[in-house]
Amino acid sequence: MFRHIPVLLDETIAGLNIDKDKIYVDATLGGGGHSEKILEKLSDGIGFLVGIDQDEDAIKATSERLKKYIECKKLLVVKNNFENIIDVLDELNIEKIDGILFDLGVSSHQFDEADRGFSYNHEATLDMRMDRDNALTCKTLVNTFSENDIYHIIRDYGEDKFAKNIAKRIVIEREKKTIETTTELAEIVKSAIPSKMRWGEGKDKNPAKRTFQAFRIYINRELDVIDLALEKVVDRLNPGGRICVITFHSLEDKLVKDKFKLFENPCTCPKGYPCVCGKKSKGKIVNKKVIVASLYEIEHNRRAKSAKLRIFERE
Repeated sequence: MFRHIPVLLDETIAGLNIDKDKIYVDATLGGGGHSEKILEKLSDGIGFLVGIDQDEDAIKATSERLKKYIECKKLLVVKNNFENIIDVLDELNIEKIDGILFDLGVSSHQFDEADRGFSYNHEATLDMRMDRDNALTCKTLVNTFSENDIYHIIRDYGEDKFAKNIAKRIVIEREKKTIETTTELAEIVKSAIPSKMRWGEGKDKNPAKRTFQAFRIYINRELDVIDLALEKVVDRLNPGGRICVITFHSLEDKLVKDKFKLFENPCTCPKGYPCVCGKKSKGKIVNKKVIVASLYEIEHNRRAKSAKLRIFERE
């Protein structure tokens, strides 16, 4: 069973400002929690949702779960990466949409399925691919990339101050034997960090967390694809159409925040001078203050703790 608890569910549905007769996209279908709520608000025969995901397991399980909506042609599920959103819309002859959701990061199912290799809490072959058709696995990365490349990945995507130590330790250990599993990698990371810095308060302070995050982001090109997708999709929104993005770490959130600011105010002219660059605003940021989960939600779903929701509306 593909288990996934949707975060910021009510806030996201409210943020999409759904019109029952219009067209929406869930660019990260996952377990279908957000999609199901969107579908409940859409009218039969007119309202329509496109659900996109690159994970074959998610596609199969969620298609079965939401089968009744597929059968009545209210939902179409597409296996693809959301960076190809324009190609998907063009193939479906959809010129404009009225809202799109991006729920970024790894689903609960992907973390819980040991063989996916996302979690340092389960022993598994190093994988970390959201799309299993992707040629690059974490095992390939840690065993073949140069020490300098590994260092930059951990530093840039994991923001770990011990990135240099960790990269050096990985290279030392792989010369002894191929690094095969998640638990091997976690132990190597742990050995590269001073003992007094290895653990903080709470389970989220596992010393391998930042390294695993960094490798996952790099392997799946997570920052690149969201930047490209936002750039492409904003011009396919109808006036009043909205983009809702849920992020789970600071790099994603900063990228989305900066992108929405640029959409709202693209002018490159010096402050205090008349605008001559000709760049026009694409719309407005709906929530100037980022939306976070309530204490109640965090208590019932730990994954919601780091979730942040930002919303942009097309003019």
